[in-house]
Amino acid sequence: MPVTTTPTFEGQPIKEYLGIVTGEVIVGANVFRDMFANIRDIVGGRSGSYERILADARNQAIEELQAESASRGGNGVVGVDLDYEVIGKTGSMLMVSASGTAVKI
Repeated sequence: MPVTTTPTFEGQPIKEYLGIVTGEVIVGANVFRDMFANIRDIVGGRSGSYERILADARNQAIEELQAESASRGGNGVVGVDLDYEVIGKTGSMLMVSASGTAVKI
């Protein structure tokens, strides 16, 4: 199912707007992963473990968005916005949310 941050799909007219759809994923931090990420921060370099977790969480949120669109009879999502928030008392959790408008194209 096509998903875009733009308000339309180029060359494909939107036949019907089906409302706002969302997908949210919350992931927890792992103590060992945090420790190794901190070491990387000290010596330099990117934290591949965190990058993979963020990519997985983003993909899952988009998949939930697509599933909700499909459940409403949609075959696309326009105007998608991705947000990242640190949550929890100690900031030990990360929420990735995706929202957009389900459409029939």
